[in-house]
Amino acid sequence: MEDPDYISGVTPLTYSARHMAFEHCSAAIVLLDPLAERFEDLNVAASHLLGYTRQELLTLPTAKIFGPPSSDLMAFIQSAMEHGSAWSDRFTCQRGNGEELPVEISATHLPFKGRPLLVLTLRDPRRERIHQDKSRTEQVMRGGLIEWRNILELFQENERGNQLLLSAVGDGIYSIDSQGLATFVNPAAARMFGWSVEEMIGQNVHLLHHHSHADGSPYPVEDCPIYQAVRDRLLHEGRQEVFWRRDGTAFPVEFTSTPVIADDRIIGAVVVFRDITERRNTELQLQKALAELRALKERLEEQNAYLQEEISTEHQYRDIVGRSAPILKIINQIDVVGPTDANVLIHGESGTGKELIARAIHQASRRRDHPLIRVNCAAIPAELFESEFFGHLRGAFTGAVRDRIGRFELADGGTLFLDEIGEIPLELQSKLLRVLQEGQFERVGEERTRSVNVRIIAATNRDLRAEVAARRFREDLFFRLNVFPIHSPSLRERRSDIPLLAAHFIEHIGARLKLPGRRLSKGDIARLQGYDWPGNIRELQNVIERALITSRGKELNIDLPASGAQVHPEPAKPRKILTEAQIRELERDNLRAALEACGGKQFGKGGAAELLGIKPTTLASRLKKLGMLS
Repeated sequence: MEDPDYISGVTPLTYSARHMAFEHCSAAIVLLDPLAERFEDLNVAASHLLGYTRQELLTLPTAKIFGPPSSDLMAFIQSAMEHGSAWSDRFTCQRGNGEELPVEISATHLPFKGRPLLVLTLRDPRRERIHQDKSRTEQVMRGGLIEWRNILELFQENERGNQLLLSAVGDGIYSIDSQGLATFVNPAAARMFGWSVEEMIGQNVHLLHHHSHADGSPYPVEDCPIYQAVRDRLLHEGRQEVFWRRDGTAFPVEFTSTPVIADDRIIGAVVVFRDITERRNTELQLQKALAELRALKERLEEQNAYLQEEISTEHQYRDIVGRSAPILKIINQIDVVGPTDANVLIHGESGTGKELIARAIHQASRRRDHPLIRVNCAAIPAELFESEFFGHLRGAFTGAVRDRIGRFELADGGTLFLDEIGEIPLELQSKLLRVLQEGQFERVGEERTRSVNVRIIAATNRDLRAEVAARRFREDLFFRLNVFPIHSPSLRERRSDIPLLAAHFIEHIGARLKLPGRRLSKGDIARLQGYDWPGNIRELQNVIERALITSRGKELNIDLPASGAQVHPEPAKPRKILTEAQIRELERDNLRAALEACGGKQFGKGGAAELLGIKPTTLASRLKKLGMLS
């Protein structure tokens, strides 16, 4: 049988030559076994198109590339095997980087040793469009070249008329011969260069205006696109170039260099250029504006994330509740210091509402329309202190996967509330002091110094004076913060406010839990006012919420630790021996006081028995024994 590789008068191709042609063909070709659903062979272009190495593709199932078998894919394969070929542009391939790539597929049936194989040619439609656009661009450029050749021919026919035409053009135009010497220069070009037309004619134009790059480094003639047009007959463009004036100053330009061909011989080139200084300045201003917008967007996103976090943080009360003397004093202090920009240091026990005071000061200030940013200093690890406060650049340290704005920058123009300021390690306090004194800082990993205008409100449950004396807190930082001190009183110092606070919490927490109409009895109020409240307002809030949750009706179930029920007993008196009658009279008085506090209620929730801490049967027995039952 005749070898198909032999054609009359043609030297046959060897197997290696055929394989090389297949391997390096620019089209992506895949040999597919449709029954085994795997690739038998593929060329370099297919490997590049699909984003896998050749070895990976030979081991992968076809479903990894084309997805699980679908009715469309099965119909396509069946059509190719029945009719010998098929074409479709409805499929996508899953590339190695996860990208979905739309492809055009041409399939040819190739039986081989009893096995049905398919030769698939894959095309990327996007790349085809790029090639088409490039082809159209080249056609336009060639059209432009023809126009310039026509202009040159017209110039040769009517030199004076063409000079008038080209002299009226605002862009710079000049022509060079094959040696790079100027043969024509229009007035616009001469004016931009600072030479006269006569001085430029016959001169090496490259040496006049294109001898170096923008940074002053040499620009060899052989690298100049203007002269390449004379050598390779192609149109060349320059978009990131500079031309030099006679006085040694440079200006940015864009230009085209078009070869001039006569009788199939290059006789020179025509160069058209434009000064794009104004456009570059506009672009730079636009880039600067976009950078500022990106920075502003980033800051707004950070502020939004922070505010969303603040919104999600539960605040059961918005205003300062109470009419006691300590609270009236605080309200007066807020009215005095709020409108100023003075730093404020709020000190007091945990749970007394220091953050609420800080918010009231911010709302009373001129900065109320700017954010109040809260930082819990006790929750920041020492190694992340600078990043949290001042921000960082991406890659500044392990885990810094993006640029981050610090809390000082977020609070610019507003107020920064530094809660638990006494928890900042001593070695980090100097960094905080600098930004408080100078209003300047640098992000971690950045050399640029940034300025902020921030008001500081700090809070602590520590005695900072004692911390300064123990050398655990910087004295200069303490004085910088302690411009206007405010004492946040404990609940023990304002027991008269407890009924108001309890009612406030019942209303707001009850609305949230959908438990309206709950109330406290006089006995409950007496118990609340008799408790020590080591957790202050926060503990009271938790007790009320727990009572609402466990309530079985309108009355609440107040649950207080027994150890704190009486914190301030009467001062010890000298012991006095009482008679039996005196003891019974004291017991009668105690029972009467309990009944009065409970409105005469003896048993049940809020009754005298519960207040006295005895069983209802015990109370009934004592009342009967003392003759107090009606």
